[in-house]
Amino acid sequence: MPPHALLDTAADLLRTLLHFDHPADAVVSRYFRGHHRLGPRERAALTETVYTVLRRKVLFDYFALSGTGPHERRLAILGFAGPRDFLCAALDQTERGWLAACDAADVTQLPPACRHNLPDWLAARLARQLGDSEFTALAASLLESAPLDLRVNALQGKREAVRAELGAAGIATEPTPYSPWGLRVAGKPAVNRLDAFRRGAVEVQDEGSQLLALLTDARRGQMVADFCAGAGGKTLALGAAMRSTGRLYAVDVSAHRLAALEPRLARSGLSNVYPVAVAHERDERIGRLAGKMDRVLVDAPCSGLGTLRRNPDLKWRQSESAIAGLAVKQSAILTGAARLVKPGGRLVYATCSLLADENESIAAAFGAAHPDFAPAPVAEILQSLKVSSAAALCGENGWYLRLWPHRHATDGFFAAAWTRGQ
Repeated sequence: MPPHALLDTAADLLRTLLHFDHPADAVVSRYFRGHHRLGPRERAALTETVYTVLRRKVLFDYFALSGTGPHERRLAILGFAGPRDFLCAALDQTERGWLAACDAADVTQLPPACRHNLPDWLAARLARQLGDSEFTALAASLLESAPLDLRVNALQGKREAVRAELGAAGIATEPTPYSPWGLRVAGKPAVNRLDAFRRGAVEVQDEGSQLLALLTDARRGQMVADFCAGAGGKTLALGAAMRSTGRLYAVDVSAHRLAALEPRLARSGLSNVYPVAVAHERDERIGRLAGKMDRVLVDAPCSGLGTLRRNPDLKWRQSESAIAGLAVKQSAILTGAARLVKPGGRLVYATCSLLADENESIAAAFGAAHPDFAPAPVAEILQSLKVSSAAALCGENGWYLRLWPHRHATDGFFAAAWTRGQ
């Protein structure tokens, strides 16, 4: 595709995307379905361009004020993913001069929002939680793309053997530093074309998400529930840890999401998973499981702000008022899921949010309202599971798992754990 056509297409895609009516990945996928002539290289360049704009939108909006032409075209120029000489072939002399001036600008002298590229309300909350210097490090990390992590299916092979197989296929990987199941891939190859993926030996899963499943510590022969299972990434990890024994219930309010689990289950080789579609956390289908579960993982619906490296549109689609509504839902779901835990069983509450309102505040409120659930120090659990540097993955007192992109190179995750009294 000629440079001017690719740039025009990027601007057209941004024109739709920046309404923020739907998740960015869904908008991009729908756009590509409507533009069949775009090849793999054009699609990759367009995706990287629009995601760069989403990550650095405040800075690019600032620069765009001094440019000419349609706003979306200016943003597409600033975020263009491709050789600079290729891009410049699509620009007129005025645009080339403006782009050169933007490239030469000292960003450190611009307003703070141009450096952190976050909504003001979110920047203020994170700065209060972390302090100014660490907030700066976090904000910088959120401007980068996330690495590609794989989870090795322990039912089908050991990590080093799978790593050797991937290496033979030209895919370079390194063991993840914390999860014993993880491999971090160099670059972004098409993993779904690999035999190891097609037969279920690996699944794409961030190392932080793997640690949530590990923390649940599901074992052979147990009764386990993955509450809010979604498409089942953690369900698959739990089932492998159980060696496909016992009973593992994948619970979710969306039958559509649970249906997406079916082909993944078929690849994985698991036979102990039972999808359960429910209407709400008090559904009678859940009531039948009350007091029977050895382990319950509550991966609660949340803002998703810990995944901004992958989903940068979320910072523009979420709002401060929405967080309060999510907290109410999270508390209700956690309380409902707690009914399933049997005496002596473990309850794990988790989110992929960075905000204390969705994390520590929810955990503290639950603990105060349910004295029959004793807090279980996450650092001690991870140490018992031989997780490297377990204490560094937790908050100051070791009670909670607290993963940060700038500290741990994972998505942002939180988890708290309790043991139900006998």
